[in-house]
Amino acid sequence: MEAWWGVVLGIGAFLVWWSFWPEQPRARRRPGGWSDRTRDRLVRAGAPGVTPAALVMTSVGLGVVAWIVAAGLTGSALIGLCFGVIAARGPFAVVASRARARAAQTRDLWPEVVDSLASGIRAGLSLPEAVSQVGDRGPDALREPFARFAEDYRASGRFQASLDLLKERLADPTADRIVETLRITRDVGGTDVGRVLRTLAEFLRDDARLRGELEGRQSWTVNAARLAVAAPWVVLALLATQSSTLDAYDSAAGAFVLAAGGASTIVAYRVMMRVGRLPQESRVLR
Repeated sequence: MEAWWGVVLGIGAFLVWWSFWPEQPRARRRPGGWSDRTRDRLVRAGAPGVTPAALVMTSVGLGVVAWIVAAGLTGSALIGLCFGVIAARGPFAVVASRARARAAQTRDLWPEVVDSLASGIRAGLSLPEAVSQVGDRGPDALREPFARFAEDYRASGRFQASLDLLKERLADPTADRIVETLRITRDVGGTDVGRVLRTLAEFLRDDARLRGELEGRQSWTVNAARLAVAAPWVVLALLATQSSTLDAYDSAAGAFVLAAGGASTIVAYRVMMRVGRLPQESRVLR
């Protein structure tokens, strides 16, 4: 019994000692990580309801199915694994492609949005009304997020919270700059917001025109990188129809060749894409 009293007193003394030390704040997750970038890419691709975890699970499931099918057709588990890894990359490639296509489309539409905001403010509308009217008079591809902003503002009357929801639905660096400009104008006021928006619209037009010219000139590098990646694996698929090839790749040396070829393909593709593709603007005003 005395031993138990000693344990209880020891725990109590430890708790008293622990109470003198302030609790350290938990480290917040750094914004702009892989999860945030993937979620933004999904929103820009038109799939806001899909989570990064769901995308990963879809990729894994597709890779497993492709591995089983390829292994059954070729009779080699190693070759099937190679094509399973390639198939697992498919959902990410589709999302990235659609996100780039929609970003290129909306890049030419943002100046019209800014012009619509500037004209609304110049006509005497309040900031919430100017933003809401983009949902009726703005570009068709961008009307839905602004229409939902109008619904959020009518329901809550909170301009700042509605702007935050608008940023999440757009998930675009240009939209972040526009929203933060409106937020600062709402907080501190100012009479030059119309001139600032017109200057921003001119800058966006010049940036879209210059980026379009550069992407047109460098598109051959991107296409060459994709062709260089696909060619070896197309040859492997053709060779997998021969039994002698399967015997060679089922050995330890064959596995090493496949692993080395896969690693070389990934490194070469990443280098060529980094050289040939223009850097994408990140969301620093998230």
